[in-house]
Amino acid sequence: MNFCSRNTLRKSVIAMAIATTASMSAFQAAAQSSRITVAMYGGNWGDAFKACVAEPFTKATGIAVTPEIGTSTTTLAKLQQQKNSPTIDVAWLDGGISEMAFDAGVLDNLDAAGIPNLKNVNAKGVYRNGNTTYAVSSGYYSLGLTYNTKSVKTPPTSWKDLWNPEYAGAVTVPSPSNSAGVPFVVFLAHVWGIDPSNLGPVYSKLASLDASLFYDSSGAATNAFQSGEAIIGAHFNVGAWDLIDKGVPIGFVVPKEGVWATDARLHLVKGSRNKAAAEKFINTALTPEAASCLASKLYLGPAVAGVKVPPDVARKLPWGVNGSVDSLKLFDWSMINARRAEITSAWNRQVSAKK
Repeated sequence: MNFCSRNTLRKSVIAMAIATTASMSAFQAAAQSSRITVAMYGGNWGDAFKACVAEPFTKATGIAVTPEIGTSTTTLAKLQQQKNSPTIDVAWLDGGISEMAFDAGVLDNLDAAGIPNLKNVNAKGVYRNGNTTYAVSSGYYSLGLTYNTKSVKTPPTSWKDLWNPEYAGAVTVPSPSNSAGVPFVVFLAHVWGIDPSNLGPVYSKLASLDASLFYDSSGAATNAFQSGEAIIGAHFNVGAWDLIDKGVPIGFVVPKEGVWATDARLHLVKGSRNKAAAEKFINTALTPEAASCLASKLYLGPAVAGVKVPPDVARKLPWGVNGSVDSLKLFDWSMINARRAEITSAWNRQVSAKK
């Protein structure tokens, strides 16, 4: 074989090797993106996330979604454990836990180039820290007044009604162990006109509340209303309307002082091996169709602009009839998180210890 033939053969072998490597890389990339893992809540929340986001995403892309069920705090713990090699690609987290996840360094930037529907979300629903967009809202929910319509004949109009003597021993509100507990303490300062820098009077008010239960989970609140252990209290609009839809004699109102609210947020996990597919999943969640679906199934207030829902759904959204996201009391979670240990400790000493 002459030199030219050997040289030609060598070039052909190299070209074949390069082509084979490229094909293997493409196959591996395709295999990696054929399935993503999404951390989400359980129960009716998880059912809605699957129906409104995961299933349409899979239908459009062919990429399967593996749900990782858990609370926000459980998911954050998993993300911290997996920090160097994450198996979760996308995570739903509550407000407050979202900020803690950013501080823990487990969240990637949400880039408008990969998630073009970010532009459709109202400004309050896009969360930034410096140059990093670390979270986006998939809908708002509120903590309002919930009551048993058979036991409470006149619908309550104020948070102060919880202290009405006729409800003694049958009131429920969240403890600091619940995601709503710490911000609820700060919110009560607003209700009673108390300076939030000195929450002592709020703890005194709570200590005087004749409560049947300071609940640690929203499921415990739901059970208390179902069993009749509680006839009035603070509960999320999602949980309250779920009970109403099931035929439980429950009412839900937005009191005259307003409601404290937060949202369920989507996050791209830093180091995801399926980043492009994960971005497409988040983009799917930010469509009007997904937002309308979540509003209808969970009564989440849409963060996507211009979403229209039927009147019967509209009245069940977190801001109530004729309200909007501007009607909600949205806290600075950095401030709330900074006071979390202080408020929890004071609650244990000044509220629960006196029961």
